[in-house]
Amino acid sequence: MNKSKQRILILGGGFGGMYTALELDRRLARDPDIEVTLVSRENFFLFTPMLHEVAASDLDLTNIVSPIRKLLKRVNFFAGDVGAIDLERRRVTLIHGGDQHAHEVEFDHLVIALGSVTNFYNLPGVAEHAITMKTLGDAIHLRNRTIAALEEADTECAKSIRRPLMTFVVVGGGFAGVETMGGLNDFVHQALRCYPHISPDDVRMVLVHSGATILPELGEELGQYAQKKLAQAKIQILTNSRLSAVTDEGVMLADGTYIPTRALVWTAGTSSHPLLMTLPCQLERGRMKVDEYLRATGFDGVWSLGDCAVVPDVHTGKPCPPTAQHALRQGKVLARNIEASIRGHELKRFKFRTLGALAAIGRRTGVAKILGIKFSGFIAWFLWRTIYLSKLPRFEKKLRVALDWTLDLFFSKDLVQYLSPRAETFVSPHTDRPTPLADRAETAAALSASNA
Repeated sequence: MNKSKQRILILGGGFGGMYTALELDRRLARDPDIEVTLVSRENFFLFTPMLHEVAASDLDLTNIVSPIRKLLKRVNFFAGDVGAIDLERRRVTLIHGGDQHAHEVEFDHLVIALGSVTNFYNLPGVAEHAITMKTLGDAIHLRNRTIAALEEADTECAKSIRRPLMTFVVVGGGFAGVETMGGLNDFVHQALRCYPHISPDDVRMVLVHSGATILPELGEELGQYAQKKLAQAKIQILTNSRLSAVTDEGVMLADGTYIPTRALVWTAGTSSHPLLMTLPCQLERGRMKVDEYLRATGFDGVWSLGDCAVVPDVHTGKPCPPTAQHALRQGKVLARNIEASIRGHELKRFKFRTLGALAAIGRRTGVAKILGIKFSGFIAWFLWRTIYLSKLPRFEKKLRVALDWTLDLFFSKDLVQYLSPRAETFVSPHTDRPTPLADRAETAAALSASNA
């Protein structure tokens, strides 16, 4: 970075960091005296509300990600991890490359948007056996595990373990858990027509939720409706239940219930990014405390937003919920406040009322609460798709997703596993040149003849 410039460094490429960068790209990045850099581990922006649709084979995996370098025209991009943050020296250590070497980068304004990480609450076996649903890799892994279970369960030798193979347990009754369960249930049951040895009676879907009603964010009425619809789809819902331990054979609940399964999906808990615990700033339940202008207390030029920040709601006095609709709007306000800080103008408070919440629960059914009005059934599902499609970045991705959804009306879901093993090779004893597997028999026969 050029030391003569005002250096703005954004850490994190989720909704908060990405929309801060997009707004700065529009407002400040043309200024030759200002340099803006976004740091993210991935070189793409992931549209997480549609993540479960990748796991359920409703969407192609590339259609919910947008390359950051195509989204940002003038903001610099650095693909790497954040190793350390030194607020006193105003430096950040970035790590990248195959050898994981480090760079120290100075900043004048720092935006901390590192998001959250999965919390397993130290439950025995969960970290080793659970599948999470936070990244694109998680969605692909769940899809691959599901298809692998179908392939194994369809064989004669797996008859004795077919039921555990076809039992899927999702822990967490929030949006991520319910949408994952709904999509997974649809995917498995539609796939059965291709697996003649698996009966629908072999399939068991279990949703474990610690509260009395799933989707508590939408209220009891819509939560009860969602439970009813999921039950009609033969999904077993265990409310007021908690996981206590997991093995490679099954899961144990706190009340002693044991569920034999080979697939556990964990959506029940998150924690703030571990780096926040190393910072000398005020934290509240592990998240950075900021004011209504999104400034970190006690450090000039340090800002935070999204999942890793406690942002006060000026309407209620309570913290804003850590949702995408809040994070993207916080990003726009934060970018404007950085501009105002640099130009000497008045800062703007973050003021936003939640517009609503939506969840797709499978079989073209959804639940929604928008501006206080409740919707359910097909209308809510259609609203879910329409609203999130409109929020998806880039027209190209919108078109691809709309096309995927249209084709899904006429064709069955794809059962291809996205695996990436390299082609096997064979090194001949008489040469260092790799020999393809197809030539092994011929090579072996030649060697046998020469030895004779």
